[in-house]
Amino acid sequence: MNETLLQGVYGLAALLLAGAVLAAGVRIVRGPAAADRVIALDMLGLIGVAAAGLAALVSGTPAFVDIALGVALVGFLATVAFAGFIARGTIPDASAEEHP
Repeated sequence: MNETLLQGVYGLAALLLAGAVLAAGVRIVRGPAAADRVIALDMLGLIGVAAAGLAALVSGTPAFVDIALGVALVGFLATVAFAGFIARGTIPDASAEEHP
């Protein structure tokens, strides 16, 4: 593949990722429900994985793939935790546990 065309594809992918970050950020701020915010936060994690994959392609360094896997695992665990909080209806307060 032509190197100039490949660089253009990488630039287009970066612009699309930036647009997706903007869209997810708007959804986090505007809501309207907590579930919408959690889904948008999960989307940001997936965009981070995609950005790390793009960085691996651009730089030719496979270390970014390990970073992408780590971000994906942490994002999954965070989504499961937020889903549990939403299902229970409350988020535990640390100050309530310290003072009985």
